Amino acid sequence: MANTYTQIHIQAVFAVQNRISLIHPTWKNELYKYISSIVSKYDHKVLQINGMPDHVHLLMGFRPTQALSDLMKELKEDSSKWINTRGFVKRKFAWQAGYGAFSYSKNQVPRLIRYIQNQEEHHKRQCFLDEYEELLKIHEIEYDQRYIFKAID
Repeated sequence: MANTYTQIHIQAVFAVQNRISLIHPTWKNELYKYISSIVSKYDHKVLQINGMPDHVHLLMGFRPTQALSDLMKELKEDSSKWINTRGFVKRKFAWQAGYGAFSYSKNQVPRLIRYIQNQEEHHKRQCFLDEYEELLKIHEIEYDQRYIFKAID
């Protein structure tokens, strides 16, 4: 669209269903490439992607040509199918419902890239649930404790 200028940086955080550690180091980079290809298909730009066996952090430059909810729905559906088709896990793979999305200014991006790159080190000190609740609090997002990424009974 002519005369439309934006600078939108979004970190999306999403978890494996029941927060089971299913993302294996032998194929996680392939998964990150696949997720990146979905993001790029819609002309958004992946700035950093990394995670742990039970969750993913995705930082992207986001274009206002698509609803974030639509992108996340497609990303999660397509990547689940991709994982299941390749037989990477013995059970059916699925992402947990919902996600967190947090916006950042340009001057925060380098620090955030380092943070996402260093997920393994970070999680030696802090568990995922504490990390996620901290993100919600830092961004002053009201939330219901019942719907935080917990195991589904």
